[in-house]
Amino acid sequence: MIDMNIAVLMGGSSAEREISLKSGVAIIEALIDRVSNVFSVDPIKPDWISELSHVDFVFIALHGSFGEDGRVQGLLELKNIPYSGTGVLGSALGMDKLRAKQLWKGIGISTPAFYQIDKTTDFKRIIDTLGPVFVKPISEGSSLGMSVAKTEDDLSIATTKAFELGSGVIAEQLIEGSEYTVSILGQEALPVIQIETKNSFYDYDAKYISGKTIYHCPTDLSNRDLDTIKALSIRAFKSIGCEVWGRVDLMRDYDGDFFVLEVNTVPGMTANSLVPKSASAANMSMQDLVLRIINLSLAGSES
Repeated sequence: MIDMNIAVLMGGSSAEREISLKSGVAIIEALIDRVSNVFSVDPIKPDWISELSHVDFVFIALHGSFGEDGRVQGLLELKNIPYSGTGVLGSALGMDKLRAKQLWKGIGISTPAFYQIDKTTDFKRIIDTLGPVFVKPISEGSSLGMSVAKTEDDLSIATTKAFELGSGVIAEQLIEGSEYTVSILGQEALPVIQIETKNSFYDYDAKYISGKTIYHCPTDLSNRDLDTIKALSIRAFKSIGCEVWGRVDLMRDYDGDFFVLEVNTVPGMTANSLVPKSASAANMSMQDLVLRIINLSLAGSES
């Protein structure tokens, strides 16, 4: 038994609250027999900060705004409380799809072409230039608010939908091909997972509801391609200041080229989530995974 008092931040007020609660429960279940005290804290409560007094560590299981955008990380740093995962800057950049893609483009990391959408955007120009696009809120996860647009009218409708979840929206070139996800733990990439969905794309339903998504691990990639996708994922992850653990989502087009879609700094930890699946493929239990994240986080905070 490890003598630690650990708070798991879970729930919150983002659109991903339901998934966050499930992640938090899974983390608590993994720790309950290994640490002296572990308990949940939901920041939707007015007095939640007071519950963090005298804790040794905070495991952040908040997905979406506040949990992944650097704000809660900054608060915990001001209170000198060690926490899991990426710090303030990496969290903010990882959550902001636009600025992450701008940075990757600037340093030569392959990512789909994109436009930021605002009130002056010429929808015809976007479709003419990029062809079919994904329309995404800049700062949401779990594929919330995302749509595929193939025409100007599609793009107009999809943009309205995306703006309902935030103040920023991007249109990203639709890459036809296979989808992969690479989980990062410390300095290494865990086994790669290939995602096969019957939906038009790997949306919220495909992730959490339908039960029809197929996860391939091992994938159809050669050893050389596995080395390539892992190296690209680690580079994309580190380039925006991410650390300890996370997940990188990518597409591979029919020419065999990989494109980084986004980085997740607080990925899901539910029974259906990809990081636990990848860890399991590496013969790592959920308990081992959670403890490894804690140890890596503490080592980083002490260095």
